[in-house]
Amino acid sequence: MGDNKRKRGPKPKTPVAEDTNITTMDIQYTNPTIANDAVSVPANETATDPSSSQPSRRGRGRPRKTEKLNIAASPERRSLRHVDQNGDGGHALAVVSEPPLMFPSWENVARVVPAMEAVVKVFCVHTEPNLSLPWQRKRQYSSSSSGFVIGGRRVLTNAHSVEHHTQVKLKKRGSETKYLATVLAIGTECDIAMLTVSDDEFWEGVSHVEFGELPALQDAVTVVGYPIGGDTISVTSGVVSRMEILSYVHGSTELLGLQIDAAINSGNSGGPAFNDRGKCVGIAFQSLKHEDVENIGYVIPTPVIMHFIQDYEKNGEYTGFPVIGVEWQKMENPDLRTSIGMRTDQKGVRIRRIEPTAPESHVLKPSDIILSFDGVNIANDGTVPFRHGERIGFSYLVSQKYTGDNALVKVLRNSEIIEYNIKLSTHKRLIPAHINGKPPSYYIIAGFVFAAVSVPYLRSEYGKDYEFDAPVKLLDKHLHSMAQSIDEQLVVVSQVLVADINIGYEDIVNTQVLAFNGKPLNNLKNLASMVENCDDEYLKFDLEYDQMVVLQTKTAKAATLDILLTHCIPSAISDDLKS
Repeated sequence: MGDNKRKRGPKPKTPVAEDTNITTMDIQYTNPTIANDAVSVPANETATDPSSSQPSRRGRGRPRKTEKLNIAASPERRSLRHVDQNGDGGHALAVVSEPPLMFPSWENVARVVPAMEAVVKVFCVHTEPNLSLPWQRKRQYSSSSSGFVIGGRRVLTNAHSVEHHTQVKLKKRGSETKYLATVLAIGTECDIAMLTVSDDEFWEGVSHVEFGELPALQDAVTVVGYPIGGDTISVTSGVVSRMEILSYVHGSTELLGLQIDAAINSGNSGGPAFNDRGKCVGIAFQSLKHEDVENIGYVIPTPVIMHFIQDYEKNGEYTGFPVIGVEWQKMENPDLRTSIGMRTDQKGVRIRRIEPTAPESHVLKPSDIILSFDGVNIANDGTVPFRHGERIGFSYLVSQKYTGDNALVKVLRNSEIIEYNIKLSTHKRLIPAHINGKPPSYYIIAGFVFAAVSVPYLRSEYGKDYEFDAPVKLLDKHLHSMAQSIDEQLVVVSQVLVADINIGYEDIVNTQVLAFNGKPLNNLKNLASMVENCDDEYLKFDLEYDQMVVLQTKTAKAATLDILLTHCIPSAISDDLKS
C-alpha cells in the first residue's frame, strides 16, 4: 500500500529580486501630509492590466499566490481586491477605480517652507591679529557659513562667522553671484552679527523670515544652512530636547539657549532653525563634540535674537547684555537660612561679592539676600518660574533688560526687607573675553614688550587649553579677580627681545607688572605715559614673584630704536596708546 502512495514533488520556487524598493530623493519634503503621499513601488512588479485574465491553475496543491502592488498609505490610493472568476477557484486582480494618485507640484512644495529662499551663504576673509607679536597680523584665511534675511534689508549670521573680517560676501540660493556685504553690528556675547548689502540687485525677489515664539520641549525644528560636505543648501531636522541658560562659547557668557538633536556641522553656523509652521525660532551656533554624545546642537532662541535687533535699533549700535554685578550663593541649607534670619516663607540667594565697577555696588552689600528681581520671587537655588512646569536661572530676567535700564531689587538685610531701584550695566572683566575687533595694544622699551592680558592673548600664548597651561596666578586673576576701576587692565611683560641692554632678563615671560618707580599702575596706557615722561636716572619695574627690573633711563630709550630696527617693528607704541 505504501507503493501505491503518490509522492508530492517540490513546489516551484518563485524568483525573488534582491532589491525590491526604489526610493526617490529628488524632492525633500518638510510637510508630513505631502510625505505620506509618496509612492513606493517594488522594482520587480508591475501593475496588471485588468482586461487580461490569467488561466486558472488546476490540480493538487495550493494555488499560486498572485503578486500584489504595494502602495504606501494615501487617501487617494486604488483598491486591489481578489475576485473569483466563473466559480472555478482561480484568482485574479480587479482594480476598483478611485481618484487618481496625485504627486505634489513644485508650487506646493515652495509653499511649505516659504522662508527657504531667505537663507544665504556667507563668505568671509579673516585677518586675525597676532597677539603674541601685536605689531603684526596673522596670515589671512577664508571661511563659509550661513545666514538669513530679515526685514529692513538686513541679514543675520553668527558673530564668530565674521570675526576679524577683512571682506564679507553673500550669495543667495540658486544664484552664482556673490555680493559685497557690510557689517553693521557684532554682538560678541550673544554670538550674532548683522549685515547689509548696498547692491539693490541682491534684494530683488528675496523674502525675509518671520520669527516665531519660543518653542516647547519636543517641538519639531528644522535647521537650514550650508554645512560642509556640499555646496547646496542642507536641511536637517530634530526636536527641542532642552531649554536652559547655556554657556555661549564664543561670547564667554551665559544666556538662554535651546538644545536640539538635529545635526549642526561646520558651516551651519548662522543658519535659521524653523518650526513646523515655517517660522524662525533660532540661529544655529554651536554643537557638542564628545565621544559619549551624538547629535547635540545648540540654537540661539528668539528672545536673545530680538534683544540684539532691538538693541541695535534703539541705540544705533550693539551695547550688550546687562548683568547684575554680584556673585551669589544658594540658600538651600536650612541652618544657613536660620542663621541669617530668614523666615520659612522667605526664599532667595546670598550675595558673596559685588563688583566694584557695578552701579549696584553703591547700594547692595555682601551677605544681603536677594529675594526678588523686578517683582519675580527667586528660589533658594537661584531659579525663577519660566513656563508651565519649568524653572530657569534668574539671570534670564536680567538678560531681558537693556543696558541702562532700571530694575527693582528686593533684599533682606539684618532681617529687614529693603527695595532698591538699581541701574543695570554690562560686565567689566579684569581680563576681558574679547578685544572686540580692535588691534592689540603694546608698548616696547629696551626690548621689554608690555601687553594687556585678555582671553585671546592667553589663547595665543598657550593654545586652546590655556586654562590648563597658563601660569596659575594669571588663571587665578582670570577666574576670581575683579576690576577695581572701569579702565583697569592686567599688564604683563609679554617677552624680552634680546639685546645687550637687557642681559639677564631674557627669561621673563608673561609676568605681571605691579608698579613703576614705586607707583602702582592702572593700565598699559598709564605705564607707557609714566615711562615716556620719566626723568629719573633709572627705570624700575616691580614684577610679580618679587622680581625687579632696573634700567638706566637714557641708555634704555636710546637702545629701543635699534631693537625696533632689528625686529622690523614699525613703532614702539601702538596707535591706541599714542592719543
